[in-house]
Amino acid sequence: MGDTVTESESVTESGLLLAEYDRIKEEQKVRIGFRDNLLYFTLAASTAVLAITVQNKHAQLLLAVPVICIVLGWTYLVNDEKISAIGRYIRDQLGPRLAEISGTPSDAVFGWEVYHRGDINRRTRKRLQTAVDLFTFLALPMTCVIAFWCSRTVHPVSLAVSIALTLPLAALGWQFLRYAER
Repeated sequence: MGDTVTESESVTESGLLLAEYDRIKEEQKVRIGFRDNLLYFTLAASTAVLAITVQNKHAQLLLAVPVICIVLGWTYLVNDEKISAIGRYIRDQLGPRLAEISGTPSDAVFGWEVYHRGDINRRTRKRLQTAVDLFTFLALPMTCVIAFWCSRTVHPVSLAVSIALTLPLAALGWQFLRYAER
């Protein structure tokens, strides 16, 4: 009953680092699931809008697709960046600190964090993923904007809205390319 803390009850720096690793890996896992579901949800929502547009023959509805893609695309991109940031933090900060404390070589701590990045097909997969992202969040909504422009129901206000939507779409596409370079 006193202030004495046994060694098994004490908090060690390595224990804290491992606990932090567990928490941020859990956050990364949740973000990966959320990000991947955003892609599916974007495609499902865009398909639903396209089906309703064809059924009702209201070309203005096509302008909902860019809005969907801007909002969900930005959320997808932010989550993707956080997933990558967590990996960088583990490789650049957490792993080296734990290696130093434990006297273990850096490459032996959290080896998977480095190992999977050396896959010879990784670069191709990253490029293909960027192409899928650009198709989903840029090409699909721009196709809808162009289809709207080609329709017979273009009015000045809806034309202004459609033109205004192209700016954030272009910015989003640029951001996808910028993050892909990393």
